[in-house]
Formats: sequence, C-alpha cells, structure tokens
Amino acid sequence: MSRACIVVLDDKRGMVEMLKSLLEAEYDVLATVDPREALERISQGGCDVVVSDMRMPGMDGMQVLRDVKAASPATEVILMTAFGNVKEAVEAMKLGGYDYISKPFEPDEMAMLVARAVERKRLLERTKYLEEEVGQLFAFGSIVGSGPKMREVFALMRKVVDTDATVLVAGESGTGKEVVARALHYEGRRRAGKFVVVHCAGVPRDLAESEVFGHAKGAFSGAFAVKRGLAEEADGGTLFLDDVDQLGPDVQAKLNRLIQEKEIRAVGDTAWKKVNVRIVASTNQDLPALVAQGKFREDLFYRLNVFQVALPPLRERKEDIPSLAAHFLARQAAREGRPAVTLTPSAATVLQGHDWPGNVRELENALERAALLSEGKPIGPEHLPGLVVGAEGAAAPAVSLDLPYADAMERATGEAAREYLVGLLKRFGGNVTHAAEHAGVERQSLHRLMKRYGVRSQDVESDDEHP
Repeated sequence: MSRACIVVLDDKRGMVEMLKSLLEAEYDVLATVDPREALERISQGGCDVVVSDMRMPGMDGMQVLRDVKAASPATEVILMTAFGNVKEAVEAMKLGGYDYISKPFEPDEMAMLVARAVERKRLLERTKYLEEEVGQLFAFGSIVGSGPKMREVFALMRKVVDTDATVLVAGESGTGKEVVARALHYEGRRRAGKFVVVHCAGVPRDLAESEVFGHAKGAFSGAFAVKRGLAEEADGGTLFLDDVDQLGPDVQAKLNRLIQEKEIRAVGDTAWKKVNVRIVASTNQDLPALVAQGKFREDLFYRLNVFQVALPPLRERKEDIPSLAAHFLARQAAREGRPAVTLTPSAATVLQGHDWPGNVRELENALERAALLSEGKPIGPEHLPGLVVGAEGAAAPAVSLDLPYADAMERATGEAAREYLVGLLKRFGGNVTHAAEHAGVERQSLHRLMKRYGVRSQDVESDDEHP
C-alpha cells in the first residue's frame, strides 16, 4: 500500500517544521505556512489528511475545512486550536472535520490522531470500493442472458426495482432466483440496507418462527437470552424468503401480518414491533396447487404474488449457454488468479445439446469441474460430466441419415443419456442418491432426467463389479 499523504498548515514555521519532522518517517508530508499552497496540493487529489491551525492570518481553520471538503470530500481534517477555541473546533467537527487537538499537545498524541485519521480514510475508501463491487456484482448486468426469455425477465425487473412492492420469484431449482432477488435489492432504493436471506428449506419447522421473528428470553427451553429475528435484522432493507413454500402454518400466519401491517412479534413476547422491510420470496413449487391442497395459505399467496418474476429453465434459453459458460469460466479464473480457459467448438456443441435439468447451477458446476480437469487447456467433451455427454466409452448410437440434423442429434443425445443413466444406476444398485452424488448433480435433477428418458431405479439390476 502506498504511503499516505499528509498536508500540514500553520502560520508558525516552527510548528510546521516540528510536525513535518514528527510525521515524515511514516507519511509523505507537505508542510507549509501558505494556505494557497496547501489547497493547491489538495486539489490535485490523493491527499489523505490535513492538519491545520484554527487561527491564521487571512484564512481561519473553518475556511480551510470548507475549502478542503469542497476540493476533496474524502480528505480528513484535523484542527489545532488553543484552549479557548475548543467550542469553535467542535462546531467544525459538525461540518465534517475529523477531530481537533488543543495546543500545546504531546507529539505522540498528534501522531496517534493522524494515524487514526489515515486509518478511517482508508477504511471508508475500502467500504466504498466494496459497495461499488457488490453493486456491480448484483446489478442487472451481472445476470447473463440476451435471449427473448431473459429480455422479458429484465423488463419485469426494471418495472419493480425502484418500488417496495412484494415480489415472488418463481422458477425451477438452479435457475438463479437468489441472484435476481439480490439484483432487485442492490439496484433498488434499499441498496443501503441489509439483504437478509432466510433459507426456509434449511430451517427446521419448529425453529423457523424463532429464526424469522426472534424470541424473548425464556420463551422456550434453551431460550436463555433475547434473540433478534432475521426480519428485524432486515429492517430498512430486504428480507428474501428462499423456498417460501417450506414455511409451516404458524410462520405463514405471522408472515401474512408482516407483509400487511409491517409488524412482527417475537416468540414468547406480547408486543408487536414495527419493521420496515421489503419482502422478496422465491419458490420452485406450484403455489396455487399447494393452496388447493391446503398446504399453503391462500391469503399469503395473494400477498406474495403482488408481482411475479418467472425465470425460464435453461433448456428454454439455450442461446444463452455460450455467454453463461464464458461468464462462469472467467469468474472462476478471477477467483483463482489465472487466465480463463476456453471451450472447444465440440464442447460448446455438447453444452447446447444438453437439457440441463439442474439449470444454471448445474452448468456452473459442470464447467468448474471441467476447468479443473482440463488443467489450463481448452475444455473438450472429454472434460465434461458423463451426464452431459452420454455414457463414457459407449458406442455412438445409430441414427437415421434420413433425419434432419437437429432431430438426429436430439435422438442420439436421448439414447446416449438413457444408456448412461441405466449404466449409472446399475453401478449403484438403483440407489438414486449415490448415483446423483457420483454424477455431480442434485438428486431431484437426476429424478427429472430418469423420468424424461423413461428410466426407473427399480427396473435396473445392480452391477456386481461396482457395489
């Protein structure tokens, strides 16, 4: 990290020289008795801290403060003042000064004050940088897709991003529902607040109410202290309810009131508390069907479904696969500090020929694995998971040359996929969980593939060579 820049300004040359001698071992110091010289240096940028006397002929410390903040708002200002001018120095702090120090002072006291001001300046710069990075990371531009399906999604997001309307993000597992929710938060009016996630499927039902709404001390066995719920943590920001369909009836009832009245009540408490949160929820289920079955409150569904953003599965937007692949490979390379690997044309063709039951998440995982296997070389079909390219080492399925290319490839892919699935399940004795783990896909995704290609685990005999 480069040395911090300190500007020292005082009308007494002895004070200027003393401060320069004190600080120059740690910082780049411009020490001057001329306010114009100091302000000219500050206007050039890169100045971290200004140490200025409060009383000087021609320009006092208050004016120095105003001019510094006008030229460089991030620069911290420390004012030196005589004992009788402390009240005026305190007023300067209200105008944006960092701190003041009374004369006479100990050199160590000044050195420590300057060090703290430099640290604050660097911390604020780092915070601003991270905020900008987060904003870019979750901006609409970070959601990859240019096809007609995704253009419709972007159009919907633009309509609702600068509102406080409740949003329901619907789509299959792995389509990027949380990415959309984060983009709505960080591009919207609540970006300065927190984005708090409740993974509803991962919270035991008997603990979900406490997790979301908090609990009072002694509310139940083990409640030894007051606990703030995630809804209160999100006050001023966004509460994202991932897999909202997994919440139990008690939590659904309280969530209803949170959306309608902006109120929460902790478990074991009697008082309702106002919170200012925006609700974004997601689901991969058919909520109207759950309502009809009595598994989800009808009134809550209507309150959540004020504005729905439906994400298409990857198989319905295959035109986005090349740009998604490039995005994931570049992001992985940036994390690991190496150049991004590329796809061979044959690998790109294979990726676009696969149906991706696990959607964007499955594609990202497949590419991460392939990039590791390729060891920096272009990714070929041999580096992709077997579920994507078909059974490893299997003979190419016969296809009719009378078929159009697209139909022939679809049939060939289907036959290869079925052969792979049968072989995979044989290896694991029909155990879908173990087969999915080996294939690198979610169990639910493997079930969808089996259904698509007419494979049933109970119809598959085990392969004795691979228990």
